Amino acid sequence: MTKKRVSAFTGSDLALVLRSAGIDHLVLTGIATSGVVLSTLRQAADLDYRLTVLSDGCYDPDPEVHEVLIGKVFARQAEVTSIGEWYAALA
Repeated sequence: MTKKRVSAFTGSDLALVLRSAGIDHLVLTGIATSGVVLSTLRQAADLDYRLTVLSDGCYDPDPEVHEVLIGKVFARQAEVTSIGEWYAALA
């Protein structure tokens, strides 16, 4: 699957692939917290996915923007946790 736009969903059949596999919970990480992660999170929320963002699995060139998104914006639509906390919860 080739990603063509900022959101992983736009211009792809990702939602169809996930739904056909019965996946309703996404764990998001990525480079460009203010780009790919933000755009994908917003669209996934609109598509009614349950969301988890791994705060230390995301990066943005602007640390202040990263902190605002992780601490204030993402927390409104997703569970925000660290990689270690998420992994520990799986056990």
